[in-house]
Amino acid sequence: MEEQSRIRDLKGVGDKTEKLFGRLGIRTVGDLIRYYPRSYEIYEDAVPISEAEEGSVCTITGSIFGRIQVGGGRNMQITTLYLKDLTGTLKVVWFRMPFLRNTLGKGGTLTLRGRVLRKKDGLVMEHPEIFYPAEKYREKKNAMQPVYCLTSGLSNNAVAKAVRQALECIEIREDVMPERIVEKYGFMPFRDALMQMHFPDSKDSFLEARRRFVFEEFLVFVLSLRRLKETEDREENFFPMEEKPAVNAFLQALPYSLTGAQRRVWEEIRADMMGRTVMSRLIQGDVGSGKTIIAFLALMLNGLNGYQGALMAPTEVLARQHYETILSMLEKYDIPLRAELLTGSMTAKEKRESYRRIETHEASIIIGTHALIQDRVVYQNLALVVTDEQHRFGVKQREALAQKGNIPHILVMSATPIPRTLGIILYGDLDISVIDEMPRDRIPIKNCVVDNGYRKTAYQFMKKQVGEGRQCYVICPMVEESEALDAENVTDYYEMLQEEMGENITVGCLHGRMKQQEKDAVMEAFGKNEIQILVSTTVIEVGINVPNATVIMIENSERFGLAQLHQLRGRVGRGKHQSYCIFMTASKAKETKERLNILNHSNDGFFIAGEDLRLRGPGDLFGIRQSGVMNFRVGDVFQDSAILQQASEAAGEILRDDPALESPANKGLSKALKQFITNRNLEETL
Repeated sequence: MEEQSRIRDLKGVGDKTEKLFGRLGIRTVGDLIRYYPRSYEIYEDAVPISEAEEGSVCTITGSIFGRIQVGGGRNMQITTLYLKDLTGTLKVVWFRMPFLRNTLGKGGTLTLRGRVLRKKDGLVMEHPEIFYPAEKYREKKNAMQPVYCLTSGLSNNAVAKAVRQALECIEIREDVMPERIVEKYGFMPFRDALMQMHFPDSKDSFLEARRRFVFEEFLVFVLSLRRLKETEDREENFFPMEEKPAVNAFLQALPYSLTGAQRRVWEEIRADMMGRTVMSRLIQGDVGSGKTIIAFLALMLNGLNGYQGALMAPTEVLARQHYETILSMLEKYDIPLRAELLTGSMTAKEKRESYRRIETHEASIIIGTHALIQDRVVYQNLALVVTDEQHRFGVKQREALAQKGNIPHILVMSATPIPRTLGIILYGDLDISVIDEMPRDRIPIKNCVVDNGYRKTAYQFMKKQVGEGRQCYVICPMVEESEALDAENVTDYYEMLQEEMGENITVGCLHGRMKQQEKDAVMEAFGKNEIQILVSTTVIEVGINVPNATVIMIENSERFGLAQLHQLRGRVGRGKHQSYCIFMTASKAKETKERLNILNHSNDGFFIAGEDLRLRGPGDLFGIRQSGVMNFRVGDVFQDSAILQQASEAAGEILRDDPALESPANKGLSKALKQFITNRNLEETL
């Protein structure tokens, strides 16, 4: 069996199962063996009941104390027992498993493994895995069991069984990485590494396998960036600019002065736009450092030189907000340029009028979403495109705009603070400008790290802030409750909080499964203060600017990376009022407190990113993935920065010896690179 073989060719995979695998993007055996587990269940030693920690998954061995009870309604029967050992007693519940009363009612010792939560009547273990009799646990002890991302109708066991079968019978003809690279860095053979990724013999063997695939992933990625950089280096500036006195007049008229960092970055951008080659630049700046005004200066210089510029935002709400901000500046400072808004939700008539004004060059600054690059939009001398990191301007988008004219200047804005050496590798196709200074009038956010016992006090504090006319965010890591992972979920939390806050305060709900129009409607209502408290997942991490929001409370904060927490915190502190961030955590672990205290004592995103790198070593494998920079299957640019550096150096060596990757030794790498570019281009068109 080869990698190109259909998933259907595996024993036990019929039409129905093939379709279920297809939902996960698995269509071939090759897709399957590279569908790595999202995490692993590690079966460790049992702990005494007295040492069971709130919020942790643990194993407990004991005897049943008293009678096993079954209660609740017909649709949700709850089985309850009390497990006792020499150190204490723990309440245990299962949902929809009434038969356990007969199965476990014979008595004896049993072992349970599950998450321990704090409820009104104390600590409770919910829906644990059962090992009865207790000796059965020995068979799994110290093992690492793969846990895959699933779709409805497909069990974890079914995926694991199919993967094991595929690994046993697949014929792997070539390795992606050249043999000399494998030898130089001491990597496992490809087939062995695949087996250890899915079914590790030990944590050490898993780490070695993971190191290999992280390196491979980064190597292909860095090579693709080098290819793009080589292409862009040859691009000529078809839109030469000249100085315009109105730009300096605008800067003089502003009620504040640019910071030194803002002035430096603006000079770099201005030099690019007036230079010989096309600009391809990243503005990297912390939340609130003033990137938007720099982007406006670039759009203004561009427009005054007779060209059109586009600002592409990740959401319609944010696009509309940018439009209103720019429109007000154009009017207030009497700048002779017209702004135009173009989004997908506009009516057909509104779009026709917008298309006409763009095509006739009535509009010099066009703000919108991906509607900006639709076929029906015809530009006149589109010379500058400003885009956001979350919707990074990719190859297909550049081609789409190139077909409308010559290659425009590209300016990417990023609020993800990453160390400069890491940025140079990640954004190898872009020059980097860093705004590392905050405006003087920015009021620092006050932070606190608290446990769940502080929640009622936090609610009272939010009520007080709302009473003063302010607004609040509450961030939860999940949408709906899951038996596998207990965390504060948005849908239930929203209902509970609305009841807690009373009828005079409106609570809203926002999460990624909502349709875009629903999300935009909620964010617009929050922006108008029609919603006072917004309960949301991390979809607001890059979102609307609400200066009136002064409190953000992040539930289960231990489940997020530091850099992501810092991005979330950046939703407040944007106005003239003092703002507050409350990091709520159920964990009592020393490491968790150390991590969160970094945020408690610092609002500097670049310092936090560096500390994130220091603390999140290769052993930190099972937490929430770092988000906001790049999406890799295995690698994490923060956690695996050392491997990224090695892959970058290896890419340089390979390209020096074989720039076109034509040698037989680089055949597998060349094939993987072509596939990567094809897949990335496909993603950008979706």
